[in-house]
Amino acid sequence: MTCLPSRTPSADEIDIPALKARYAHERDKRTRTEGQEQYARLTGDVVEDYVTDPHQPVTPRDAIAEDTDVVVLGAGWSGIMAAYQLIKQGITDFRVVDTAGDFGGVWYWNRYPGIQCDNESYIYLPLLEETGFMPSRKFADGREIQGYARAIAERFGFADKALFHTQTKGLRWDAEIDRWRVSTNRGDEIHARFVIIASGVLNMPKLPGIPGIEKFKGKMFHSARWDYDYTGGSYENPVLDNLADERVAIVGTGATAIQIVPYLGRYAKQTYVVQRTPSSVDERPNPPTDPDWAKSLQPGWQNTRQINFHRAAMEAFHPGDEDLICDIWTEISRNLAAELAEEGWPALTPEQFMAKRDVVEFRVMERLRRRVDDLVEDPATAEALKPYYRFLCKRPLSSDEYYPTFNRPNVELVDVSLAKGVEAMTEKGFVANGKEYEVDCMIFASGFEVTSDLERRWGIDTIEGRDGASIYDHWRDGPRTFHGVMTAGFPNQFYMGYIQGGLNASVTEQNGRQGYHIAHIIAEALKRGTPVVEPTQTAMDAYVAHFEGNEIDMSAFSRECTPSYFNNEGEGEGKAKWRLFRAYAPGWNAFQTLLTSWRDKGDLEGLSLTGSSAKSHGR
Repeated sequence: MTCLPSRTPSADEIDIPALKARYAHERDKRTRTEGQEQYARLTGDVVEDYVTDPHQPVTPRDAIAEDTDVVVLGAGWSGIMAAYQLIKQGITDFRVVDTAGDFGGVWYWNRYPGIQCDNESYIYLPLLEETGFMPSRKFADGREIQGYARAIAERFGFADKALFHTQTKGLRWDAEIDRWRVSTNRGDEIHARFVIIASGVLNMPKLPGIPGIEKFKGKMFHSARWDYDYTGGSYENPVLDNLADERVAIVGTGATAIQIVPYLGRYAKQTYVVQRTPSSVDERPNPPTDPDWAKSLQPGWQNTRQINFHRAAMEAFHPGDEDLICDIWTEISRNLAAELAEEGWPALTPEQFMAKRDVVEFRVMERLRRRVDDLVEDPATAEALKPYYRFLCKRPLSSDEYYPTFNRPNVELVDVSLAKGVEAMTEKGFVANGKEYEVDCMIFASGFEVTSDLERRWGIDTIEGRDGASIYDHWRDGPRTFHGVMTAGFPNQFYMGYIQGGLNASVTEQNGRQGYHIAHIIAEALKRGTPVVEPTQTAMDAYVAHFEGNEIDMSAFSRECTPSYFNNEGEGEGKAKWRLFRAYAPGWNAFQTLLTSWRDKGDLEGLSLTGSSAKSHGR
């Protein structure tokens, strides 16, 4: 079926200068000076420690003392794709370490009611052609995704290499044995030639630092550690019948909350939805996968679809491109391409192109605001739910049930934008806009430490490279890398994530390409019998200069946005050293070409290879 342009208000119907002023006003009233410091980690003081697993008990085991080629830290998609690429390179002597009880990462921990993927599953789930798996729906649910993650580990032979319910406490480079000493909370002492830090960006839940939070006498938990014993129901059957007589508040209105709120509205006696900044929420058609369509797919179909999605979401459609995805992520590019086609695809300067795109974006955002009026009966509530910001200032979302939930008599939106958040908590509830709301339960859908300092989000006490240097000090002012995956002074250590590299709209595709590059370097070092590999300072400096010289300047856009993890909670550009999207201006394909050319040269230029595979590794 051909994906047509969406119907949006015409440019004549909207006052773009007035909207820009409104956007700035909405940003300013929400911006706080504390930045990331307004949040706290789950340490067990007021809610369960982030390493506490509510889903399955910890299985006792003896501490492990062993040598291995590689330790992969993280069993989410980053770690899974790293392990897969190691296997493809013939490297089988490795461990995967994670605090969770199974593979899946964020899809293991998050089991709240209504959890689904909010990118199309046919793109998001990796290796579909390699495994022969087909998602059941366009947006698969969390159980299916976590099960598929486990299935990949089993299929490719690394399921038995995992150490679960295991928290890495320390990584120390030992130059005497040319290995990393990896210590854990289970008493393990592993000597690893190589370490891949694949923690992901959604691994560390965060709490709003609300004054008096420790005073509350009711139930509190983070959405990433859902407590079905309290709410009733189960992951498989989220009928929250224990909430029939409960007053519940949920703090946050991002990707998680818009999936949870319809369930709370359906089952709780009273639901308060505490909102600082509304999300943009489009419709969400989610039909079962058409078996005839699945049978019609030709080899290479997933990569073709991922390329199409990336072009729409992060670049632009070319003449003749069809939108294969047809959802909120691709709407702006689809509509813009239709306009350009009507004009005969005129030659435009980059400035002219972006000016046309901006108009299309304002029209799409106005469509989304009008959708709220169509679905929410109370005008004041509808107005508070409207997103007044640029399209990618917050993650675009979709739901058919979120807005209608506010028409229920037991659901109330509590807009805390003027106070920039919940003002305080008391023994009986919370204070917002000077009013105390008595509740029995507070649920924090407050997200993760996505762009916070590394100490806050990696959860590893000590990472020491050569001469005891700390990675946290080494990257205090932001990352300095070689190819986005290594850094000088930390031999045989690799990093996955949004760090000075190419960006792909499909995070799992990005994970896979990073894993491939890392596994190639490890395999080459092992083959050459010189298994200590480290970028030279000169090569790293040259790469950083190249990356920064070819980096898209997003500072103006970031300053325009309402606070979110996309702009490090509104911190100034000088402080936002871990801003999420640091884009390589020539694009994803150009970055992959750069790495492919480097690998094909075969000399590992820029890396120092030393050590001896015959070197003693005694304890």
